[in-house]
This record gives sequence, structure tokens and C-alpha cells, in this order.
Amino acid sequence: MRFLPRNNSIWRWLHPGIGVKRWLFLLGLGITCIGLGFAYLLVNIYRQQPLPTFFYYLTLQFLHRLVRAALFAGLGLVAVVVAVVQLSRSLLAPFLRPGQELAKTLFQHRQRGRGPKVVVIGGGTGLATLLRGLKEHTTNITAIVTVADDGGSSGRLRRELGVLPPGDFRNCIAALADAESLTTQLFQYRFGQGDGLDGHSFGNLFIAAMADVTGSFERAILESGRVLAVQGRILPSTLDNVTLCADLRGEDEAAGALSRVEGESSITAAEWPIERVFLQPDRVRAYPEAIRAILEADLIVAGPGSLFTSVLPNLLVEDIARAIRASRAVKVYVCNVATQKGETDGFSVGDHMEAIQGHVGRDVFHYVLANDNFDVGLNPNTELVPLNYDAEGSYQVIPADLIDPHTPWRHDPQKLARHLMDFYSNW
Repeated sequence: MRFLPRNNSIWRWLHPGIGVKRWLFLLGLGITCIGLGFAYLLVNIYRQQPLPTFFYYLTLQFLHRLVRAALFAGLGLVAVVVAVVQLSRSLLAPFLRPGQELAKTLFQHRQRGRGPKVVVIGGGTGLATLLRGLKEHTTNITAIVTVADDGGSSGRLRRELGVLPPGDFRNCIAALADAESLTTQLFQYRFGQGDGLDGHSFGNLFIAAMADVTGSFERAILESGRVLAVQGRILPSTLDNVTLCADLRGEDEAAGALSRVEGESSITAAEWPIERVFLQPDRVRAYPEAIRAILEADLIVAGPGSLFTSVLPNLLVEDIARAIRASRAVKVYVCNVATQKGETDGFSVGDHMEAIQGHVGRDVFHYVLANDNFDVGLNPNTELVPLNYDAEGSYQVIPADLIDPHTPWRHDPQKLARHLMDFYSNW
């Protein structure tokens, strides 16, 4: 017969890996020593001093000594456990969200802290989606983010203040924040009026202000992460001021001529097939911490996200691609669930990989995680990426159901993270 169900919170304090049993043992040992010393004192008084009759009943002397020992020891143990748990709750209550259970939260934190070192490379909403799922499995996350964005609020701040575009960093901070829901609402809040404020998101302004206060953009991201209890690190691929350019196959495609456009926002807006993308200047310095994270990683993931404007701009930083080749990590490219208008119209899984290999070589990513669930309802303007690829190619495709049932043109964060971690565990 069990007095407490196995899912009771008291049992979780004894779960392996939580890191408190050793201190509970030391606490019990200390209390035992104190109790033993006090017992010697009482025995001495009992033997040398006459005591009133009611002490006979108070000390339960009508019971066998072993029974008395068991009763007092059990009572003391219950009192200690209850006191430790309630004291811990009282001390840590200000740091827990409503409904959180202390022992469970501590255990999950310990487990995630022992998770693999994962480096994710990309930008946009795809990268934030992956981070949102991964943080449930490990806190050893490093997001390497593109700095080529030049549109919207990020582009305005980049031109007016000279900071790196904060938009993708804002999305990553919101995704990795401890209080994700509230932080996302706050950081994604966009001003709809006001001279100079119209169109800006609060998160972008927060990061820009933090950069001015701390003296550098990279320091601003670090301090923002600390303020918002971000579970992981967010790093730029480079600190250089880069412009993403593209050669497009235009109306005179039959003549073989290419049209060149500059700026990430201009590439997608052109809506012409993309032949190649490149950075200006073409040789930029990678951020040293990003290189170090890649070389120390257990798992490197590129994507999901806009292929030509979010994923490839990071890989076009030569030292980033070189570090990925040199790393001993498992290297996976996550293919988008749906094609993207203006970038990957009509692309299959194989076309995505061909574009990556054409830009950075065939020896960077050897595994591709791709969606195989096509039994979903889509609007007429959305096309899922077909699971077509060269079976004799230099990469292995890992098919899985990655669809978010509520937004079937996007990945489900939990499904995506679980399949990645399962693949890594079985690799």
C-alpha cells in the first residue's frame, strides 16, 4: 500500500538528477547529530535527576524502546521534509509563474541543462519556431542570426541609427524567453501611429535602446537575454554591415541575361526566379563567438526559414561555412513545409538542397529533415514542398510529420524539436 501517489510533488524531490538529495542527506545527518547530542543530555538528566510521573507517559516509556525510536524518528522525518519543501517554496515563490510546481520545474531545468549543445542557423519566423520547440529539450542553445534584413522597422533603424537589423533577434529573444507569451506580445507590439514611431515594433526599439546604453549591439543582445531570462544565446553571424544581393532570371531569361538587385526586401519583392545570392562586401568577418559555438556543437541545424534571405546569408559568411565543415556535430538542414512566393516557387526538397549545395558546397549538410504529411487543407495560394529529391545524392532525407495543424504552411514547434532530438539521440 502506498501512502502517496507516485505523481505527488514530494516524490519528485527524490527523482534522480534533481540535485537536492545530497543536501537533504546532509541536512538529515546534521539534524541526527544534533538530536543525538540532545538525547545524551536527556538520558543524563533522566538517570541523575528525579522526574514527575507524567514524564513516564510523555516519553512513551510504556512502549518498547524500538517502537519509541521508530515513532520519534518517523515524526521527525515528516517534519523535516515538510519544512524543507515549504521553505523552498516560500524562498522561490517570487521566481515561479502561477501554476508552476517547484520540484517539477527544478527537475526540468536540470534535465535541459544536461541537453546537447545545439546551434541553429537562420532567421525570420522559421528560426523562432524551432527555438520555441528546442527550449523544452535543452538550454544549451545558440541561435546564429542573419544581419542582412533591410526592410520594415529593422531597415529603418539600420539606416537611421547604424545598428544591425534587430527584427530577427527580437523574434529569437521572444521565442527563448522564460515568460514567452507575454514577452512575445510585448516585443511584437507594433506602433500604429505617432511621428517616427509608426511601423516600429517595441522589441526593435528596445534592442536599439539597449545597444545605445551598453555601447554595442552584441552586448545589447546579451543583456536583453539576461533581463528576459532567455534560455540560450543569440549571436549575429557577423558584425559587418552587409547587403544581400541576388542575380535574378528576368523577363529575358531565354537570352540568358540576369538582373541584379540589392537588398533583402528587393529580392523577394522582385518575384523573379533567383539564380544566386551573395553578400556585399563578399568577404566579411564571422562573429568569433558564433564560430566557437559551431565548433563546440553536438547538433547543427540550418533552417527552417526563407532559403535565400534567411538561411543562406549566414552560410555565405565564409568562416561560418568553414566552421560547419570542421565541426564534428550532426548537421541537419530543415526544409520548409511550404514554398515561399518570390523565393522558392515550385521548389521540391531536392531543389532546396541543390540551392544550398550550389552556394556553399556539397559537404556542409548530410541530412535533411522534411515534411511527409500532405493530408492537410490549404488555401489555393499555398503549396507544400513535395518530397522529391535525388535518392543518389550526397545527403539523406529524414521524412516526418512536421505540420502545425492550426497553420499547416508552417512547422509545429514541438513536432520539429522532437524529431530533431530523436534523430540526434539515435544517430
